[in-house]
Amino acid sequence: MPDTDRVTRTRAQMRSAGVDLLSLPPGDDMYYLLGFTPHADERPCYLFLTGNDAIFLVPELNAGEARAHVDPPFLTYTDAEGPGTVLREAHNRLGDPERICVGDTMRADFLLLLQERWTKSVFASGAEVMAPVRMIKTSEEIALMRRSAAAADVAVDAAFAACRPGTTETAVARAVAGAFAEQEVSQPGMAIVGSGPNSAYPHHRSGSRGLREGEPVLVDLGGRLEGYMSDITRMAYIGEPSARYREVHAIVEHAVRAGMVAVRPGTPLSAVDRAARAVIESAGYGRQFTHRTGHGIGLTGHEPPSVTHTNDLPVQEGMMFSVEPGIYLEGEFGVRLEEIVVVTARGAERLSMLPREVRVLPA
Repeated sequence: MPDTDRVTRTRAQMRSAGVDLLSLPPGDDMYYLLGFTPHADERPCYLFLTGNDAIFLVPELNAGEARAHVDPPFLTYTDAEGPGTVLREAHNRLGDPERICVGDTMRADFLLLLQERWTKSVFASGAEVMAPVRMIKTSEEIALMRRSAAAADVAVDAAFAACRPGTTETAVARAVAGAFAEQEVSQPGMAIVGSGPNSAYPHHRSGSRGLREGEPVLVDLGGRLEGYMSDITRMAYIGEPSARYREVHAIVEHAVRAGMVAVRPGTPLSAVDRAARAVIESAGYGRQFTHRTGHGIGLTGHEPPSVTHTNDLPVQEGMMFSVEPGIYLEGEFGVRLEEIVVVTARGAERLSMLPREVRVLPA
């Protein structure tokens, strides 16, 4: 059933942002408010929320399951009818609000239907409403994130246990999937396995390349446990790491520590990025750190806040985000180390229990 506290806080944020109507498609925002989201496909489905009303518009084939989870009044339609009539009913009930915020993951065709119906309204991003609400985690959410992080730690160990010369990147990724499945992680989100020069591509797609002696292996993985995502990056090396590798790894480790130390309630998020980036820049690798320092995480793997030098939003207790600086030497190797932290009154508290030292594996 809907979480009344979350709905109340969402409505308060709507008032603060001057939003008259919020429309959410199936996905994490809807799950956050209802504790349920139906199967997402090409059939339009919306949760409409105003300051004192709500409507759940859903195709008939998903309505039976939804009724066990959703309280708001239903509007349903069949495949033969299409959503036109029920959208008109929703319009008649909700009127012509001045500002409508729509969920950021809404399909373009779903949005176009709303714009055709609400021609007098101004449409805006749903992040105006949902980001401030979802960014601050409750104690229950933090506990779930700890459990999800513990499952990811096990998956990292499984990945490194599978690393040996000749084993392909995809085989290591399968070991990650197997470890998650054993822990009932319902949605293994991803497993980036980058060996040798492939580790220099931040979003490398694991492929058929075999691991080799004298090369590093980057493993970045995450999955969804009881609705909440994990995300972690660790490094291994097949055989004795080279002096150059150890130098770069040490710089990135220093950057991670500097970023986490900078996490304090009231400090701008930009300061966290600058603290990590300054370490890498002072070592002469600033141009090889090609992305932001971190991203928010919770029900979604990447969600607000963005930990970048342009974001001066103050750090707040209950925020959860990654601290993951990296150095990428194209044609050689890359090093990224990633922690998920929760902000407490004392600062950053990391969720993973794994060390960040390079895992030296037998050749």
